[in-house]
Amino acid sequence: MMSSGLARRLMARLVNPDHQPLIPMPRILVLLFGFIASALISLAADYRVVARYPVGGDAARWDYLRVDPATRFLYVAHSTKFEVLNADTGKKVGEIAPASRAHGVVIVPGLNRGFATSGNDNAVIMFDATNLKVLARIKTTGTNPDAIQFDAADTKKVYVVNGSSGNVTVIDPVTAAVTGSVALAEGKLEQICFDGRGRAFVNNEEKSQVHVFDTHTLKVIATWSSAPGEGGTGLDIDPVHHRLFSVCGNDKLVVFDSDTGRVVATPDVGEDADGVLYDASTGRIFTSNADETMTVVHEDSPDKYSVLQTVKTGVGAKQIALDEKTGRIFLPTGQFGPKPAPTSKVPHPLASVVPGSFEILVIAE
Repeated sequence: MMSSGLARRLMARLVNPDHQPLIPMPRILVLLFGFIASALISLAADYRVVARYPVGGDAARWDYLRVDPATRFLYVAHSTKFEVLNADTGKKVGEIAPASRAHGVVIVPGLNRGFATSGNDNAVIMFDATNLKVLARIKTTGTNPDAIQFDAADTKKVYVVNGSSGNVTVIDPVTAAVTGSVALAEGKLEQICFDGRGRAFVNNEEKSQVHVFDTHTLKVIATWSSAPGEGGTGLDIDPVHHRLFSVCGNDKLVVFDSDTGRVVATPDVGEDADGVLYDASTGRIFTSNADETMTVVHEDSPDKYSVLQTVKTGVGAKQIALDEKTGRIFLPTGQFGPKPAPTSKVPHPLASVVPGSFEILVIAE
């Protein structure tokens, strides 16, 4: 099968940026070639690791990543700080610190402000997105602030998921003031996303549910079961076709109708998937999995999905970020030492990260 990269090059030779044929031919042939090339771009996937950005450091854990396409900064949560790399070269440009259990970062376009969650001290760090200077620390309305997102299409507010207290904190990014709180439910809350039409969605991993609330009234609208999915961590949305994507621990991507909560598809993905992202430019969904793989799924139609590729990644590469400018994907990985023996105080100990082994995988076609 022709690769998607080859298909794009074919189109580039046939059509110029104004969509006029460069090679004289009947219009019907131009349309036919365009249709074939577009189909090949959708159906073929040839993703692979194209670069590795060493981060190093001590044996600390990592969490969410975020690319700011404007500044070309790649933010990486790394335990006590947020590492900031050049997304194109991997060179370290700075850091946001100190943080206590660094989780997530979001950038507010136009304000040149960023917001980062610091879980153990129940705070959000507001910083200058150009020079990385810390501007303020905002106390949340709950415990263990984790995922964080900006509702760019509608309310223009920052929403912080407090993973351990079952609620969401709402922050005005202009005034840096907390403007509201949404009580959802007990359980381990994970990612949040928006449909751009006044509704927000939050995964509850512990209860295998998705909570839905009104972003204007801050009232809960519905709670949807993720069955046959179990758990639910990463969450993203196709707002055009009204499809919500939730990755679950039993190797499934659960696709909801975001208007009704109806489960429309459950394609198989890698083991214990944690992160998910949707690329509107390609109609592809990417899941980062605990079995050292990334699954590439194509949205053939709103109710039909095809697995295109399983990409080998690395140990611990369960978080994922997309560079909207280049289409490249970033995942964190490292090496782990032997797992300690369980004790009465720590019945399920985690293996420590080998110092200096932390790096970012860059994946592209």
